Amino acid sequence: MAKIVQCVPNFSEGVDLEKIEKIVSPLRGKAGVKLLNYEADKDYNRVVVTVIGEPQAVKNAVIEAIGVATEVIDLNVHKGQHSRFGATDVCPFIPIKDMTVEEAVELSKEVGQEVASKYNIPVFLYEHSASKPERQNLATVRKGEYEGLDAKFENPDWTPDFGEAKKHPTAGAIAIGARRPLIAYNINLDTPNIEIAANIAKTIRHSSGGYRYIKAGPVEVPERNITQVTMNLTDYTKTSMYRAFETVKMEARRYGVSVTGSEVVGLCPMEALIDTASYYLGLENFSLDKVLETSLME
Repeated sequence: MAKIVQCVPNFSEGVDLEKIEKIVSPLRGKAGVKLLNYEADKDYNRVVVTVIGEPQAVKNAVIEAIGVATEVIDLNVHKGQHSRFGATDVCPFIPIKDMTVEEAVELSKEVGQEVASKYNIPVFLYEHSASKPERQNLATVRKGEYEGLDAKFENPDWTPDFGEAKKHPTAGAIAIGARRPLIAYNINLDTPNIEIAANIAKTIRHSSGGYRYIKAGPVEVPERNITQVTMNLTDYTKTSMYRAFETVKMEARRYGVSVTGSEVVGLCPMEALIDTASYYLGLENFSLDKVLETSLME
């Protein structure tokens, strides 16, 4: 059986559609690679891309896309609500079929070494690929963002895993690693007050004493006059979507604020949606197997 890997590179461009199309172009029409999805957000000024396929084919296509992003994105003039320190900000590899996490780690290291060599971009390995425990958390690696990279590289503890300890003049740095599937999930609040979103995010995220498998922060969406609690659910089997949603609703009531909706960025495992549907519908003994059985009967 062929090994299948998923890659979800995040590029720091969510406004210029022409640039976005150039970036994703190397991911189209390649043997062994399928472009599943790409979602741009102009408030975040970021596009999240999802590709899947054979490891070496995905590796080559993603390296090419990183090269295009390096050419067309200049972080010196980039502004957005989402934290970032690179034109290609983060590039995770997720084992999907007949592939281990260890193999995904090796793939991420191959990509990191080639990106540093080919484009002169410093590379930090994170999550399962991290060379040090303190580099496992992406938020820690990215702390200080693009503007803080010069100061970061003055600290010998932050020598990159590949490349020189010097930021690329327009593309910054990049975090590359292997991880298990996660859900990028945002919950909308009917208030423009970013402090409320920040307080709620602090309450639910693990680093501040909240749920073990939630990373969260606040984001403004000025066009809609709302804010969001933006989060990554790093293990939806242990901290579910509905638990995150209900907790944000509960905390929002403390401030007289309502939750108006939510959104998933990128792909979401069917199991997570079934788990959420089962909770709200009060279904008994419902499982993915039953969904599959039903679909096969149609």
